[in-house]
Amino acid sequence: MQKPGHVVVCGVDDTALRTIEQLLAAGADVVVVDAVAEAGAVAERLLEQWDVPLVRGRLREALAEARLPEAAAVVCLAADDLAALEAALLVRRLRPEVRLVVRMANPQVGHALAEVVGEGCVLDVAALAAPSVVEICLGRRVHELTVAGREFLVADLVVDGAATVRELYGELAPLVIAAGEAPPVVCPSRDVPVRPGDRVTAVGTLAQFAHQGVAEVVEHLRPQGPVGARVPAQRAETGRAGMRVLLRSLVAEADRPLRFAVILLGVLAVVSVLVLRVGYLKPDGTHMTLVDAAYFTVETIATVGYGDFNFAAQPTWLRVYAIGLMAGGAVLAAIVFALVTQLLVSRRIERSFGQRRVGAMRGHVVVVGLGTVGIEVVEELVAAGRRVVVIDRAEAGRHYAKARALGVPVVVGDATEIDVLDAANLAGATSVAVLTSDDLVNVEIGLVLREQLGARLPSVPVVLRVFDRELARGVEAGFGFRYVRSTAALAAPWFVGAALGLGVLGTFYVDQTLFLVGRLSVTAGGGLDGLTLWELAGQVRVVALHRADGHLEHRLRRDTGLAAGDEAYLVGRPDEVMQVLRRDVAASP
Repeated sequence: MQKPGHVVVCGVDDTALRTIEQLLAAGADVVVVDAVAEAGAVAERLLEQWDVPLVRGRLREALAEARLPEAAAVVCLAADDLAALEAALLVRRLRPEVRLVVRMANPQVGHALAEVVGEGCVLDVAALAAPSVVEICLGRRVHELTVAGREFLVADLVVDGAATVRELYGELAPLVIAAGEAPPVVCPSRDVPVRPGDRVTAVGTLAQFAHQGVAEVVEHLRPQGPVGARVPAQRAETGRAGMRVLLRSLVAEADRPLRFAVILLGVLAVVSVLVLRVGYLKPDGTHMTLVDAAYFTVETIATVGYGDFNFAAQPTWLRVYAIGLMAGGAVLAAIVFALVTQLLVSRRIERSFGQRRVGAMRGHVVVVGLGTVGIEVVEELVAAGRRVVVIDRAEAGRHYAKARALGVPVVVGDATEIDVLDAANLAGATSVAVLTSDDLVNVEIGLVLREQLGARLPSVPVVLRVFDRELARGVEAGFGFRYVRSTAALAAPWFVGAALGLGVLGTFYVDQTLFLVGRLSVTAGGGLDGLTLWELAGQVRVVALHRADGHLEHRLRRDTGLAAGDEAYLVGRPDEVMQVLRRDVAASP
């Protein structure tokens, strides 16, 4: 890897700031271009603290001032797709050979832009961050990785005996050890002792897990959730059973008066069938059959009167009962017909037809916020066969039509209001993902959910999207939320890797710790050339080595050495992985 020049970052939003921070951790010089003067006071203070130059002005002049001709890479992270597209096309025209990375939320534009800037250089933050949220919503305790064409797993294991990690799990590489209230230990040695009840998050191949007798990992694709939570995909179901879904929608949307009237009419019909079965005598002196009694009951309530049965020759008490049956049945039937007609023409049925209605759902996921991240999470959940209900403030949002096309009900309203949460059937949900773009709104919704879920909170995962680190730590520590996630933190390593030549394969969380999976080519004469894994140390785990001769090693020892041309597959905290990248670059000739 050649020693790079500086990196130009266009944009100063959340993802841009996280990307700049990790570029600095990797030893890169950074210049920030803010063509639309959108940098706030917080962003300016951070850039000043990091000693990163900020260039403002028209895009062409700002790029010139940022020394574009000398740059090794340009990362376009403008919050607006149009601004990112404009910047990318201008940079490619001015510097056709420069490494260019672009954020693009629109997939169609992104595919077209990839033909211009190169495959793998157009990234979507929502698509990068959504899998981490989906794993929590599905209750998956195992994360899947593909390393050099081989499947690896990251899984949580509960220690059942006092021993070292090596004695318990052999070749499995520990990533995190969590023991009680003590801070978790990241990338510990295999010789660290553990006690019963400790939790070890380990990485290895499926064969290695099976060899160690970890049977539950073999079922790693099965979500951990209540029975019946996994159902066929909504899209296929809505296409097959229109009438069934319409009837279910009618039941779910029925108001209390309608339900009460239907129940009364049903009770009257059942009582009448029993009375006629016992008390009505035919001309031949026999009693009615149940079918005859049911037929005559419906005939009387419907005021049809075919003349095949009548009460003229029946006892007085039965004729008095018949008067009540005809009057009460006619009134109740009229009420039911009127309420059903009102329901059929109401706007609620128009919204719900073709969808699995919220009131009848159990085991579904509630997604709050139908932005780019929210719709990506919804699509992945539906693809996984999970029922989904969306809460969004605006019915006319950009992704509303897509949600309806997926057969996903959208409850329009403020998720901090209890009535809105009830409309989304929070009581029947197995998880909630709060994914609006406003940190404080997400925290407010989370606190309302915390109160409403009560004792169910530990068993119903609540994912909160929060960018600000201090706020995230405070929410975790102060309110006990386990799944506070930053989409910017999940996506930033991908932009850094694409800019610096580090192949990022994935990002995922273990509890509150973010991990990066990356591929690094060892440079001849660089700082990693000739090192052993023991000398590499730090909070980074090398899980596999793809040797220059094509051989893949994944049973690595402490004395395993790195050589020029090897591809090392690393797992660790992003800043630690960037330090390894910096170590290799800094010593390159």
